[in-house]
Amino acid sequence: MQQKIIILDFGSQTTQLIGRRVRELDTFCEILPYNKFPVGDESVIGVILSGSPYSVHDPEAFKVDLSQFVGKVPVLGICYGAQYIAYSGGGKVEPTGTREYGRAHLQWIDTACPLFKGFEQGSQVWMSHGDTITAIPASCKVIASTADVKNAAYASLDQPVWAVQFHPEVFHTTQGKQLLKNFVVDICGSRQQWSAASFVESTVAELKKQVGNDRVILGLSGGVDSSVCATLLNKAIGDKLTCIFVDHGMLRKNEFSKVMDAYRGLGLNVIGVDASDKFFTDLQGVTDPEQKRKIIGRDFVEVFNAEAKKITDARWLAQGTIYPDRIESLSITGMTIKSHHNVGGLPKDMKLKLCEPLKWLFKDEVRRVGHELHMPERLINRHPFPGPGLAVRILGDITRDKVRILQEADDIYIEAMHNYVLDDGTSLYDHVWQAGAVLLSTIRSVGVMGDERTYEHPVALRAVTSQDAMTADWAHLPYDFLARVSNEIINKVKGVNRVCYDISSKPPATIEWE
Repeated sequence: MQQKIIILDFGSQTTQLIGRRVRELDTFCEILPYNKFPVGDESVIGVILSGSPYSVHDPEAFKVDLSQFVGKVPVLGICYGAQYIAYSGGGKVEPTGTREYGRAHLQWIDTACPLFKGFEQGSQVWMSHGDTITAIPASCKVIASTADVKNAAYASLDQPVWAVQFHPEVFHTTQGKQLLKNFVVDICGSRQQWSAASFVESTVAELKKQVGNDRVILGLSGGVDSSVCATLLNKAIGDKLTCIFVDHGMLRKNEFSKVMDAYRGLGLNVIGVDASDKFFTDLQGVTDPEQKRKIIGRDFVEVFNAEAKKITDARWLAQGTIYPDRIESLSITGMTIKSHHNVGGLPKDMKLKLCEPLKWLFKDEVRRVGHELHMPERLINRHPFPGPGLAVRILGDITRDKVRILQEADDIYIEAMHNYVLDDGTSLYDHVWQAGAVLLSTIRSVGVMGDERTYEHPVALRAVTSQDAMTADWAHLPYDFLARVSNEIINKVKGVNRVCYDISSKPPATIEWE
């Protein structure tokens, strides 16, 4: 039986990050809404309660019946989770008056506590809460304090329950991974058997059993998720898989032909469809970013359906949906975060069953599976690219000429990143999480090129780094690289006379300007 850590989501922005950290410990975990604990599931070896935007005193605060798991498996409460456990046990949680946010240091730690094994006195942690625990339940003891927060961490004296008011999952808590390892491995007893190799082996077996001799259709995007999904399915069912790659005309330069060649090299059965005329016609004059996305999504479904209906013996539709897609598409508060994920279900007129072999994986895990399947590096390590393509990197309406301009500029930028070798022998591209060019087509600026005055568009370059794919910081690209790329874009791309570099940092980690 596969062991499992359950993470109950109370609406924190970093709940996914808790999951990623647990998976990094080679342990399977599942993120569930706070009120969906799987009672009776014997594979659960521990429970983590996440943070929340609410106070425990808010009328709309999320509440859970702790008796479902407290005393049955080890429990770790984080931030709101810690406050809720204290509040439910008779402790006191009160407003601080000012939000406790940012770095703090554990001035005192109970080093005999298994949760803090290997910790150093003064270890840095990250606080983010408006309330604080002013009194812990009588059945608990304090196990860590900061200068301002006496009850920074506490533990139950008679049950396997631990709680921390800081966030061990974030990068700024320097020994956060150690704390989570202490809980998941030492306290919960994880055998640490979740790996890319074990995933491939078990998933291939499951796919053979699930699909049998039926034919499967998969829509490819050229991205890592759908590519890994296709390769995994191909390993399981071979020529029973038919892939459809739709070109909406807003891919990167020569991407359609390059990706088609790569797919054929993997032995995939791929049908390529050039539907760019339809997309450009339907996008004519549209400037609103969300409307662009919806038109592209609608047209993609129509084109895909028309092609899929030609495959009359298909019984399954496969999708490269990954775990964050399913979590982000509908938060526990009911607010849709992303409108373009492929998790909305099947079109009503498509009588196919759904197959999602990557639905439990985070992005970094998908890449590890790709390596396990011996896929080409350029497919596995590609930067994330939006489904609507360059349409969300063009301000204003979409035309073929604007796409051409952006394709040329973007191609120069990305290829220069691949070719810029750093001191460690790797490329600049590999040190950046996501990069791309943006066409500011609603702006024209005067420039001088040679002896002529020009009145053309600026291009903005964007590159971000990320430790966790949850938040991003602008990449500090070398000046000589930026100078060379700027010069090449202005000299070679007709329609551009100015290049700027975006140094804004913003969560969530996104490249789009729309």
